[in-house]
Amino acid sequence: MASKKNPPADSSPAKGPLRENIEAIVIALILALFIRTFVVQAFKIPSGSMLNTLQIGDHILVNKFIYGVKLPFIQKTIIPVKEPKQDDIVVFIYPEDPKKDFIKRVVGVEGDVVEMRAKKLYVNGKRVERDYTIHTDRRVLPGQLTTRDNFGPVTVPKDSLFVMGDNRDNSHDSRFWGFVPLKAVKGKAFMIYFSWNGRDHSVRWGRMGDILR
Repeated sequence: MASKKNPPADSSPAKGPLRENIEAIVIALILALFIRTFVVQAFKIPSGSMLNTLQIGDHILVNKFIYGVKLPFIQKTIIPVKEPKQDDIVVFIYPEDPKKDFIKRVVGVEGDVVEMRAKKLYVNGKRVERDYTIHTDRRVLPGQLTTRDNFGPVTVPKDSLFVMGDNRDNSHDSRFWGFVPLKAVKGKAFMIYFSWNGRDHSVRWGRMGDILR
């Protein structure tokens, strides 16, 4: 009479609930870090320099892949995709303080000649008018006093951008501190996913999901 053979025992130890949960959390953290580093990152708007396009308290998503894949920390592009163009809203490392991120709009790219005359923007000698820009100060300040309303002309150097805020009279931008290196650009802002009005402590429901242009 043939003897019954016992099935081979599973030599791998069974995973307990705690270990499974820990592994799931670790995988989730790795995926979140990868997405935040290379694909999409969230930012909060702290100032009014981009009014009325962006309000204080807007929470936005930034496409980090659109301008290429960069190595973290050294900001070296290893997979180029495309470069920022005029009118793009970009997030970048503030040239005067690398610990801060700024958000502005591109008005000039490499080789462009940028000039401000009595609050009016000219690029390569042509007047640039956009309906998203606002002015809150009727005064036109002389260039000897400040570069806010009268500036340039200057030529944007290689691998650089000239950026300005949409709130032209209340924006600390390239008119004051110079150009943004392309390697300092983190990505392109593309959507408002949440908006909080700190004045009356309310959610701006109508802004949620807005695509930025």
